[in-house]
Amino acid sequence: MATVKIVQRPTPHHDGTLPIYLRLTMNRKSKFINLGYSCKKNQWDSTNGQFKKNVENHVKKNIILNDFKNKALKIIDQYLEANKVLTFSQFEALFRGEQKTRHLDFFQFFQERINDLAKAKKTGNQKVYQETYNSFRKFVKVGKPSFEDITYIVLEKYENHLRGNGGTNGGISIKMRTIRAVYKNAITKELVTVDHYPFTKYKVSKLKGKSVKKALTREEVRKIELLDLVEHPKLINARHFFVFSYYTRGMNFVDMMYLRWDKSIFGDKITYTRSKTKGNFIVKILPPVQAILDYYKTILPEIGYVFPILLKENLTPQQIQDRKKKVLKRYNKNLKEIAQIVGIDKPLTSYVARHSIATNMKQAGIDTSVISQSLGHQNPQITEAYLKEFENEVIDDAMEKLL
Repeated sequence: MATVKIVQRPTPHHDGTLPIYLRLTMNRKSKFINLGYSCKKNQWDSTNGQFKKNVENHVKKNIILNDFKNKALKIIDQYLEANKVLTFSQFEALFRGEQKTRHLDFFQFFQERINDLAKAKKTGNQKVYQETYNSFRKFVKVGKPSFEDITYIVLEKYENHLRGNGGTNGGISIKMRTIRAVYKNAITKELVTVDHYPFTKYKVSKLKGKSVKKALTREEVRKIELLDLVEHPKLINARHFFVFSYYTRGMNFVDMMYLRWDKSIFGDKITYTRSKTKGNFIVKILPPVQAILDYYKTILPEIGYVFPILLKENLTPQQIQDRKKKVLKRYNKNLKEIAQIVGIDKPLTSYVARHSIATNMKQAGIDTSVISQSLGHQNPQITEAYLKEFENEVIDDAMEKLL
């Protein structure tokens, strides 16, 4: 429910007069808009919201104030008739006549977000947003749904729809987090109020996978390091990528992809900016890492990048995204073959290197805060999640000693 009143505010001008404002109240919050008038306190009728007779031209001024009030009420009525949510910024823009407030439906705004990601050349996120848009657009039957139409019930039904078509927790979580991000952005831009936010009830966190990521022991990492690949030359890159990531504090595949000889390697240090958090890192080059660098410097001297992932300069964002996806897929496939050869029965992926170095640092007695800093975690809880398996093993060992 919205109410409008013409009021006099208590902060005086230099001449001692008090300003006249239009006050819009919605959901127990108020917005004040200066109407450009002022008068002394004894010249204002606060009950009726108008000038008293002791103000010059009070009749004409009161007519103008009444017109302001009617204009405000008309704006509110238009939104009520259209069953749209009115925000303070939308009201002020319409009231002042500065701009026409756009009535974007949910999917129009969703498409704008996709377009923004394309302009920013964030091809990875753009692809996720586009896939989610296509899936959710197909599911929602309403032609042009408003933000208010995207309710908890709709999200629950969409989740059930995805499960019925073979969707997993991980895939459903990605889509729901994308929809949530779009809705939050709309709230920030005041296209919808937080009162209609459906994710207050619908919890994306319930879709979080329960599987524990399996870290490798120091001995298992050594098996991969020492594996003779004379008979398996196609696995050389996968082994080098994994060992390099492990000994550079779990460097992410994307950050490895962007390493350059002239901008990343300086003496016995590697410098880079982590793509995910934008944190800057300086990593000491340990002997296993130096051996890998020497290998690629010899076989690929003409490439500006350290690793044979991006093979050309001046690739478009989409070409980079496609190349990353292709090489990463092959990398993970080859890691599974390596695990089978050396007898590791844990699911081996590129990300296991990061979990393994964290766990093995903890095993060596290094404090969790130091591990968190070395991995570049902004939230210590993320590090604790990495080390959960290690903590469970410690508890199991302690329990066995009670037998």
